[in-house]
Amino acid sequence: MDGLTRFDIAEFRGTLMVVVESDLLPPDPTVVIIPLLPDYPAVARLNPVIEVEGRKLVLATRLIAAVRRAPLAKVGTAKGAGDAITRALDVLISGV
Repeated sequence: MDGLTRFDIAEFRGTLMVVVESDLLPPDPTVVIIPLLPDYPAVARLNPVIEVEGRKLVLATRLIAAVRRAPLAKVGTAKGAGDAITRALDVLISGV
């Protein structure tokens, strides 16, 4: 699906995910995402809890992946949690 931007929440076959790829990159058929899971073990700063439609979901940062855009459907935004998501990526990459 075209039009996905950073911190959008997308869904594919019942799994929600947050787009973390920069909007400044050129178009590509794939996009970098992090899944949002209900029962993922949370580690402070690495796995922030994000509320989506009244459900508290854990950002499964270590499961970061690139997926094809085409089958994704935008279902919301996590822009309000953008700082926490960026910090989680910093912790994943640098450990701090």
